[in-house]
Amino acid sequence: MTIKVLIVDDSALIRCVLTEMIESQADMEVVGTASDPLIARDLIKQTNPDVLTLDVEMPRMDGLDFLEKLMRLRPMPVVMVSSLTDRGSEITLRALELGAVDYVTKPKLSIKAGMLEYTQLLADKIRIAYQAGKSMNFRTNMVKKSLPHEPLPLVGNRFLSTEKLIIVGASTGGTEAIKTFLLQMPVDCPGILITQHMPEGFTTSFAHRLDGLCKISVIEAMGGERILPGHAYIAPGHSHMLLARSGANYITRLDQGPPVNRHRPSVDVLFRSAALHAGKNAVGVILTGMGKDGALGLLEMKKAGAYNYAQDENSCVVFGMPKEAIEIGAVHEVASLSILAGMVIDHFGKHAVSIREGSMTLSQPMITNFKD
Repeated sequence: MTIKVLIVDDSALIRCVLTEMIESQADMEVVGTASDPLIARDLIKQTNPDVLTLDVEMPRMDGLDFLEKLMRLRPMPVVMVSSLTDRGSEITLRALELGAVDYVTKPKLSIKAGMLEYTQLLADKIRIAYQAGKSMNFRTNMVKKSLPHEPLPLVGNRFLSTEKLIIVGASTGGTEAIKTFLLQMPVDCPGILITQHMPEGFTTSFAHRLDGLCKISVIEAMGGERILPGHAYIAPGHSHMLLARSGANYITRLDQGPPVNRHRPSVDVLFRSAALHAGKNAVGVILTGMGKDGALGLLEMKKAGAYNYAQDENSCVVFGMPKEAIEIGAVHEVASLSILAGMVIDHFGKHAVSIREGSMTLSQPMITNFKD
C-alpha cells in the first residue's frame, strides 16, 4: 500500500527537496505541499494524507497551534522537520508533547554526500509514523498525554543502599515516555541513567525541560559526574554514555566512538556498561523505540544479575526495541508505561538492603537532592 504524505513548509526549496526524497520511495507518494498551516488545513480535507511532515516555525499560524488543533480535531501521524537551533529544539519537544510521532532535522542542502542517508532516515520515520497511525491506540495515547502524573511516595527506609541504579533506553516516542516515567519518581529514588536517540543540541533542551517538570534533578551528562540518588543523567547527543567506577562511586563516562546499531548515543553501549559495573544493583528499563538497539545490552544486564522491565505494546508509540528485548529473553516483566515507575520502585523495596554500622541500623537514607 502506498503511504500518502502531505508536506507543510514555508520554504519552497525545502518543499521541493522533501518531495523529491519522498517520491523516490516506491511505497510513498506526495499528495500535496503547503506553505502554511491554513493551506494545509484545506489540503488535508482534500487529500486525506496518511502522514504529515510539518515545519516547526510557520507563517500565518504558529506550527504548534496548528498541531494542537490537528491532534484535537483530526489526530493523524505527524513528523516534524526541525532546525538545529535552541528554539527549534524547544518547539520540537513541545510538538512531541502535543502528539507528533517523531522529527527529523532540516536537510543540509550544501552537503550532497549526506543526502542519500538523509533520504533513508526521512523515509524510515515516515513509515514508522504511518504504522503508529494505524494502531488502534493512536487516538487513546493522544488523550493519555494530557493526564497528570503524580510522583510516587518517598522511598524512605524501603531500601538504603546508594549502590542501586535505574538504567533506561528509548528511541521513537521516548521523549514522552521518559517524561511520564520520571514525573513519577520520588526525590530519593536511585540514580537514573538515560540514553534517548537524539541529535546534539536537542538533548540539552530535553534535559532542561525535564528538570523544570520533575521533582528529581535532570541534567545532560558532561562526563565524570558522580551518580547520586534523586538525579537523572541524559546522554548527550554527540556521545555514548557509559556507567563507570571511580573508587567506591558510580560516575558517568562519555565516549565519542563510532555509532552502534546506527546510533550515537547507543542504548546497547549504556546497558553493557551497566552489566559490567553494576550487575545486580541495576534495574534495566527499555521503552518505546524503532529498531533493536538495547536488546542485546539488556540481555547482558540480565545475565549479570540485573532485573529488567519493558514497556508493553499498547502504550508504545513503536513496539520495536521492547519487542526485540522480549523476544531474546532479556526482560523479566512487561508493563504499561503508566505503572512502570511504580514497579521499578517496588522492586527495590522487595529487595531492600540494610546497611549496618556496628550494631546500629541506618533507618533513613541520605537525601542528596535539595530541589524544590
